[in-house]
Amino acid sequence: MKSLYLRIYLTVVTVLLLFAAVSGWLFQRHMEQERARVENAIGERTTAWAELLQRSLPGAEAAPPEQAAALREWSQRLRLPLALDDERGTRIAASDSFLRRQLEPGARVLSMRLDDGRTLSILRPGLFRAGPGPRGPPPGEPGEPGERGPGTGMGGPGGPGDGRPRPMFVPRGPADLVMPFVPPTWPRGVGMVVLLAVLFLAVAGGAYPVVRRLTRRLESLQHGVERFGAGQLAHRVEVSGRDEVAAVAASFNQAAGRIQALVQSHQSLLANASHELRSPLARLKMAVSMFDGAAPAQRDKLRREIDTNVAELDALVEEVLLASRLDATPDVERKDPVDLLGLAAEEAARVDATVDGPPLQVRGDERLLRRALRNLLENARRYGGGEVQVELARAGDAVELSVGDRGPGVPDALRERIFEPFYRLPGHAEQAGGVGLGLSLVRQIAERHGGRVRCEARSGGGSRFVLALPDGA
Repeated sequence: MKSLYLRIYLTVVTVLLLFAAVSGWLFQRHMEQERARVENAIGERTTAWAELLQRSLPGAEAAPPEQAAALREWSQRLRLPLALDDERGTRIAASDSFLRRQLEPGARVLSMRLDDGRTLSILRPGLFRAGPGPRGPPPGEPGEPGERGPGTGMGGPGGPGDGRPRPMFVPRGPADLVMPFVPPTWPRGVGMVVLLAVLFLAVAGGAYPVVRRLTRRLESLQHGVERFGAGQLAHRVEVSGRDEVAAVAASFNQAAGRIQALVQSHQSLLANASHELRSPLARLKMAVSMFDGAAPAQRDKLRREIDTNVAELDALVEEVLLASRLDATPDVERKDPVDLLGLAAEEAARVDATVDGPPLQVRGDERLLRRALRNLLENARRYGGGEVQVELARAGDAVELSVGDRGPGVPDALRERIFEPFYRLPGHAEQAGGVGLGLSLVRQIAERHGGRVRCEARSGGGSRFVLALPDGA
């Protein structure tokens, strides 16, 4: 079976059916025990009535009318349907209630032989419900005995003194307790079966919409995943409710957003990288084609051009690979202690920059942090003139490493865009070269270390790039 909602629903229904069957069996067993107890009590009481009547009725030698009158009188007094037969089985007398009820469904006659040979017949107490109906006596007619409880007896209305035993419901089985509307002609135990069937249908019908709503949301999530997997990266699923399914849908949307951003970043990186590769490749191709026919003096110039283009291609490929690798890893793999002051001194010596600040330490990947600082220094040397300064300072719970230059500066509106991949300020590519990935890599490295980078104006002119990292002390 492939549908999850059917599996869940059938599991609920099966458990419910098993519970109903076990509950019905236990209840039926209990009711049978109760019924046996009641039957025993009724039998004992009937025997006692028979002994009382044997001592109270006229003897067998009395005239039949006298015996009939006494029988009817005791039937009225005890509210018992009675009949009396002689020793040959001939009916002497029977009360009106006996004649009327002996043909009713479920009526049972208990016959007891008296000491003088006569047979006394007592209609077994009917198992009826109190009040009018098919199982209760009509108003004004003699009732039938049953168990006496509080408020029953021979008293007045609702208590002792009214001369009539009040009928009490004696259960035959579960149907009499839980199914008052079951007809008395139905077999014993059918009421319980009907009740369990109604309960089963009610719970099964109520469980279906709940299970279906849950699995419908799962199906919607499945369709959303399929559409996303088919290439619709902008598709998101609906998040409804506050349960686990809603949490899964929200997690999927977050993951889909990250994947979409990553794919778009890679697409942009690939498109820009392919565009940037064209220029050095075209220059390299032209230099190689001119090399054989060039004069010896010109060959040295072409050789230097070829070396420059190869170095530019190598730097571009290296930066593209590093950017791609950083996109694929949300966090740095190594978090070793890194001495920023020593690292800054080593890199500043390569470009004749000055370093100032106290010894500070962070935790991270030294190779990536070195690459970030080197990119900032190369950027300052390329675009910022001859004066480059590196400063270290502590700012709250962060460590700031800044690289300042005395170049033309960056306009306020472009201080965020310069960190985008392959973005360069107008005119800078023609003047100083570069591929536009250096500052983008600095931002990626800073974010992978839980930090950030910003560009701001430097006092006295120029720009100041600040790399802020969590303090590793």
